[in-house]
Amino acid sequence: MRTLEDWQIKIAVLWIFNAVSMSAYFIVGFMLPGVIEGVIAGELSGMLIDEASLLMIALLMIIPLIMAFLSLILKNSINCWANIILAIVWIIIGIMHNLSEGYTAIAHVLIDACMYIVSALIIWYAWKSKQKT
Repeated sequence: MRTLEDWQIKIAVLWIFNAVSMSAYFIVGFMLPGVIEGVIAGELSGMLIDEASLLMIALLMIIPLIMAFLSLILKNSINCWANIILAIVWIIIGIMHNLSEGYTAIAHVLIDACMYIVSALIIWYAWKSKQKT
């Protein structure tokens, strides 16, 4: 039976942190003046709420949870590369979102900063584990 390594657990927890941070980001966003009214009218951040946008939001919230699970079950070499690549993609998605939306609350800045740091830690732990194999 294969045993989990310390880095796998750390990476899984970091991906869960990212998933919870995404939820916090949305919750804070809904507390801003006028946002709930816009959602009721079918719009979020200037974007029409439709099936495609809901699917995109769902994927963005599910991907970190899937990665947390995969971090615990994939073989080491695949695990390392999957985490490095997805964490880089995660950072790029965050940067693209920030460039297109800007910030409306200081809490969003804090959450994003934490998500960037956590994603960098995922890359770091995955890279360090790759060096050991």
